[in-house]
Amino acid sequence: MLSEKIEKGLTKQLNRESESSQLYLYMASWVERKGYEGICEFLYDHSNEERIHMLKLIRYINKRGGSGILNGRETIINITTYVSIKELFMKLFEHEQKISREINFLVEISLQEKDYFTYNFLQWYVEEQIEEEALIKMILDKIKLIGSDKGSLYFFDKDMKNFHKTKKF
Repeated sequence: MLSEKIEKGLTKQLNRESESSQLYLYMASWVERKGYEGICEFLYDHSNEERIHMLKLIRYINKRGGSGILNGRETIINITTYVSIKELFMKLFEHEQKISREINFLVEISLQEKDYFTYNFLQWYVEEQIEEEALIKMILDKIKLIGSDKGSLYFFDKDMKNFHKTKKF
C-alpha cells in the first residue's frame, strides 16, 4: 500500500511524463514542418517513450493500491518556435535535467517513507534519466560541432532517422 505522500508524488510524476510526451510531440511536429525528417522521427519516438514512462507509473500506482490517473487538467506546453535545432535541443536538455531533479526528489521521499518497493521501482527511472541526459547532451555536442554548416546539418538529420533505433549505452 502506498502512503498518501508517495502516491501524490508518483501522480505528479506521471503527469510530468505526460507533459514530456506532449513536449516531444510538439517539437517533433515543429521540426517536421521545417523539413528535418530524421530529427522528427527521433522526437516522435521519444514522445512515445515518454508515454510509456507514464503508463509504467500508472500501472505501478494501481498495483500498489493507489489510483493512477492523470490529474485531468489540460497539459500546457509553452508553444514556441525555436531559432534553431540547437536551441530546441538545449531546451530539451533543460527539461530532462528538471525531470531528473524530480525523480531524485521522489527517491528521497521513498527513503524517508521507508517505502523500499517504490525506491526499487524508481531505480529504473533513475537509470533512464542518466541515459536521457547523456543522449541529449551527446546530440547537443554533435550540433555544436556542426555549427552553421548546412551540409553537415543535412547529414546529421539523415543520421538521426535511425539514431533512435540504436540508442544504447
